[in-house]
Amino acid sequence: MRVSISKSRISGRITAPSSKSYTIRGLFCAAMARGESEIVRALGSDDTEAAFDVLSKIGVRIDRKKDSWRVSGGDFHEPETDLFCHESALTIRFMTAIASVVPGRCRLTAAPSLARRPIEPMVEALVRLGVDCHYQPPVVVVNGTGHIGNTTSLAGNVSSQFVSALLLISPFADKGMTIRITTPLESQSFVIMTLECLKVFGVEVEASDNLRTFRTVGEHYRPARYLVEGDWTSASYFLALGALGRDITVDNLNPESLQGDKCLTGFLKQMGAEVTISGNSVRVKGTKLKSIDADLNECIDLLPTMAVLCAAATGESRLTGIARARLKESNRIAAVREGLERMEIKVVESEESLTITGGNPKGAVIDSKNDHRIAMAFSVLGVLAGGTTIDRAECVGKTFPEYWEALQSIGGEVKLDEK
Repeated sequence: MRVSISKSRISGRITAPSSKSYTIRGLFCAAMARGESEIVRALGSDDTEAAFDVLSKIGVRIDRKKDSWRVSGGDFHEPETDLFCHESALTIRFMTAIASVVPGRCRLTAAPSLARRPIEPMVEALVRLGVDCHYQPPVVVVNGTGHIGNTTSLAGNVSSQFVSALLLISPFADKGMTIRITTPLESQSFVIMTLECLKVFGVEVEASDNLRTFRTVGEHYRPARYLVEGDWTSASYFLALGALGRDITVDNLNPESLQGDKCLTGFLKQMGAEVTISGNSVRVKGTKLKSIDADLNECIDLLPTMAVLCAAATGESRLTGIARARLKESNRIAAVREGLERMEIKVVESEESLTITGGNPKGAVIDSKNDHRIAMAFSVLGVLAGGTTIDRAECVGKTFPEYWEALQSIGGEVKLDEK
């Protein structure tokens, strides 16, 4: 699908969709708890559909209504077919760990874009727990017995999802589990989100202050009612529109959220935007933005959003701590640089940073690389510049299926070509 965006007069109010990260965490925790749990305001998207599919195949019953998913978990069986994880990295990484406590053989497969992303550290950490598993690209095979060891280790600088996955299975270790992180943990907020979700479902994890050691002893999952909050990353594109001289309010955002991308409000203030938080609503108004030096190590998914803001700001901005963005749905550093250069913005790329000289973005054809965050971020500049086309725009379904309609609802002149 191609989306054409004209210069638009944007203003108004939208509701942020529910968090993908929290929906999938809640769904997997509910699957581990024997009995019935309820996930309230779960996000329906391509990624959460992938989680639903694989869990259903191992015996988890999920009754989905509009605002409530009822999950009956704790009774796994060997799947009759491969567990296809679509393009959801969180699903394949969580499911690889969960497969160790599923009796029998699990074969996990993925769409080509996901198959390119790292999984080996997850497999190696499970092997150190005595799990019979191996990776034969692009397939992960796990022979589960329900018995796992009590000590493992892994690096913290590839993906925090590996740590979260191990924490999910830690209550199943025969004598408790200790997880040691051998390098400083990056994207710490996602691991803290996992710890919060585990606690809701009855599992307490001892964590060191620096999040380098985790220990679980004698813990068991309990069914729970889990309320999914709004997604700060999905909201970021609308908050960015507000900062670019518009007036936008986004509802359904928890100002006390553990989501790392909540830090966007601080960046917007540094760049000169007016940010007002009232209850669960965030209002952003802006004029001409100033340049910024921003470390995105703990909010790596904000790279595309911050890059398009810097493209419209006065002066030279520098975004650092972004090396891991090369391992996302696309090489996001290269994708951002390419898109900005097509819009006639000067960009200098290094291994861990982008230096962006703000200017007047020109309309262009943007290849989303089938990456939802690239598509949504460049729509922001499309509204500002006009004359912009986003290719493979259907990729927004991964986390925000109604994105284009939401943009239209606040005045975005958006034309969808389904061909």
